[in-house]
Amino acid sequence: MSRIEDYPYPSGLHLLTKWQAGDDEACKEMTVIFDDAIAGRFDANFSVLTSPDRVHSTASVHMLGLAVLHDLYGIESWAYYNTDPYRYVRTNLAVSRLLGIHKFYTTWALYAFTCEPLGQKMMYPDRFPPGADPDAFLINKTNWQELKAPDFSCGIPKTIDGILRATQELTGVPPLLQISAPYSLAADIYGQEPLLADVVSDPGTVNALLDHLGDEILAPWMDHHFETFPDGWVELSDASGSPFFIGPENCMQMSIRSIRHMLRGKPYADRVFDNNLRGDFVAGAKKKGRGSRRDAETTSGSSQAKLLELTDAKVSVNPVFIMRLEADKVNISFYEEEAIKRNLPLTSGIGSPQIDRNSIENLEATRISIREEARSFVESIKRVCESVDLPDGNHVGAPWPSHVYFEDINGQSHFELVEIILDEVYQSEPINRPG
Repeated sequence: MSRIEDYPYPSGLHLLTKWQAGDDEACKEMTVIFDDAIAGRFDANFSVLTSPDRVHSTASVHMLGLAVLHDLYGIESWAYYNTDPYRYVRTNLAVSRLLGIHKFYTTWALYAFTCEPLGQKMMYPDRFPPGADPDAFLINKTNWQELKAPDFSCGIPKTIDGILRATQELTGVPPLLQISAPYSLAADIYGQEPLLADVVSDPGTVNALLDHLGDEILAPWMDHHFETFPDGWVELSDASGSPFFIGPENCMQMSIRSIRHMLRGKPYADRVFDNNLRGDFVAGAKKKGRGSRRDAETTSGSSQAKLLELTDAKVSVNPVFIMRLEADKVNISFYEEEAIKRNLPLTSGIGSPQIDRNSIENLEATRISIREEARSFVESIKRVCESVDLPDGNHVGAPWPSHVYFEDINGQSHFELVEIILDEVYQSEPINRPG
């Protein structure tokens, strides 16, 4: 029998590196570990939380868990996500421990899981997460008003409830329901291109569609969640409705507006947040032109004002923490200042492409740049922790992603780069809080 305690950071990460390279002995060792993990032999360890007086790391690891179980046992995507909540949760927790991630964060293929119970045709690749079939959209301009809430006692909603119960039992962390925000749900079941065309030509209909999805689908789902888990939280994700894809004005007037509309009058509104609006740089981008130096300064000031306006809007649907995602492309110092000004914690993301072993052209240069970036994140997060009001536990027992956040670690991640980032986290000094 193995012990997860025998794989402290970075030894577990080194084992994952050997497994990824196809090392036979590493595969055998991994099989023993996951046999024990799935059997529940590591459960006592999973209830131990990280120290609240240090900068910590969080990660979404469900795709890495799928890669591991597919390689070791031949378990395919549908079975991984849908058939055994305890196997699913224990796999994700064990993967997190081997990586050396400090704080557990249980995730799934949330965009797929939000549209599947509505009747959207899905695709389940054998070793990759599910997604909506882009050639068979569920609704169109003539029938979207007919869409109603699914039965939350069966299918995907029941699967999610099972995952949340298992996670809370094993970790003590409150249940976090992750579902699409209205715009991203519309994009998955109406189609990205038709929806974008209507954003330009028929914005009134788009807003009506988003309100229908919020009122008739997502709000009832959240009602069910909080009836089932009174101590729960809801995380909305809206990548498709982000500034990067539809522009900052549409993001504020459609995506964010629809979330606020959906939450109006809800007693749990302060336990719902959207932390996946990405591409802040679009709001702050300077337009190129032939104007004078004075014109350039005016444009810069206008860009900063637009970035602050977008930040205000984002905080209105995430009053829990300030998030800087890799796709935002705005310096971490801006988010540090905003977090301190607003008395909110700070989370900074490491994007999947940054650590994708198939996307790196110059590994040595990437090693240097990613260490510098990780160090700046840790320093900013530490300053925020020392400047804002925080609970004694520093949110280490909260279900949302915090501090240095790996937006996705999967079977194609470059584990050496993950280690470089985690080194900066592990080597940081303790948080020195006043008083």
